[in-house]
Amino acid sequence: MNFMNSMRVKTVFILWLCLFSGIVLKAQQKMNTKASSLKILVLFNTESAGTYKMAKAIANGIEKLPGTTAILKQVPRIKALPNEGKQEFGNIPYANITELPDYDGIAFGSAVHFGNMSADMRYFLDQSVGIWTAHKLEGKPATVFMSAGSGAGREAAILSFWSTLAVHGMTIIPTGIMGTSDIDKTIPQGNTVFGASSLAGANTVARPSEGELHIATLQGYALAKAAKGYQSTKDITTTLPTTALENSAAQISGSPNILKTSKIETRLKSLNISLPDAPAPVGNYKPFRISGKQVFINQIALNAGKVDHPGMVGTEVTEEQAKLATRQTLLNVLAVLKQAAGGDLDKVKQAVQLTGFFYTSAGYTKHAVLMNEASNLLVEILGENGMHTRATVGASSLPMNSSVEIQAIFELE
Repeated sequence: MNFMNSMRVKTVFILWLCLFSGIVLKAQQKMNTKASSLKILVLFNTESAGTYKMAKAIANGIEKLPGTTAILKQVPRIKALPNEGKQEFGNIPYANITELPDYDGIAFGSAVHFGNMSADMRYFLDQSVGIWTAHKLEGKPATVFMSAGSGAGREAAILSFWSTLAVHGMTIIPTGIMGTSDIDKTIPQGNTVFGASSLAGANTVARPSEGELHIATLQGYALAKAAKGYQSTKDITTTLPTTALENSAAQISGSPNILKTSKIETRLKSLNISLPDAPAPVGNYKPFRISGKQVFINQIALNAGKVDHPGMVGTEVTEEQAKLATRQTLLNVLAVLKQAAGGDLDKVKQAVQLTGFFYTSAGYTKHAVLMNEASNLLVEILGENGMHTRATVGASSLPMNSSVEIQAIFELE
């Protein structure tokens, strides 16, 4: 009897375990099939299509990760290539340097020129100083692939390429020895541990070879996986003790330095709002001034160095455009406020006053309607702490022909 009871218990346990495993498996399948909306740029420079073929293999590997899209683009040329329109890569669009921060990862491809990247690629990246100073590529994963005519200098070329990516603070993804056991070793192969490459001049077989394309595909997939990790963590904002004194105080009190997730940053993420980089001063003044616990800020509708929707409201700028400019101005205010708060918007106790200045003609009366865009957005982000007193003023002109300027006062904890 005891034996029969024991068998019944084991049978029930096995059935329960199978049922639980099935539920877990279905949940995992749902998680795995959820679209990640990754967008990765494959940026290349080529003259005879060798690097382009490698770029297509990289893109193929990228898109093996579900929910990931590879975007192929060329580096603009210093000198036009004869009959480029008739080349197989002739319909691939040129990239603009300002779009690099828009991607979750970037694969860079170039021909090897004297142990370095091509002049076209070098000139393109030399225009990224503004992106560098704004830290817009920091943390983004990047990888390099190349095509070498003689094969000479390809490893040096990739390593020299890495130095530019390192200065940008990008996370560099090498190939290591991935896939080397799969390729035909009876023919010369151009692959390196730093990145896939092709021996374009070794024409014993069609180039790039199947082995070179295989490594490039694996390299693209590795980049996509790194980009997925980057995407899942890029919006996490944490606060740590910022001085040795704070660290010591935490140790003395027995309180561990636990990472704290910012409530305001979490709210921004839920609203799908990304704060811009705080505009730098263009004169002999500071972007903010703290007096006691109050922060004083003035901003216009600057966006990446240019003014959004400049001009007089009602003549050169529609009211809808003025509202967009007002929104951008308020986001600039918050970006500067974040600087003033040491990078932690949770330290903002309350908004005190907003004053909106609008470039309007005499007799214009809808200033308050335009300013509502800023007030509503501030309360949406800061909640009750965002409630404020307010004034709106018409102006005959504003700096840089901006349609709006906002003066703001906040109180810190």
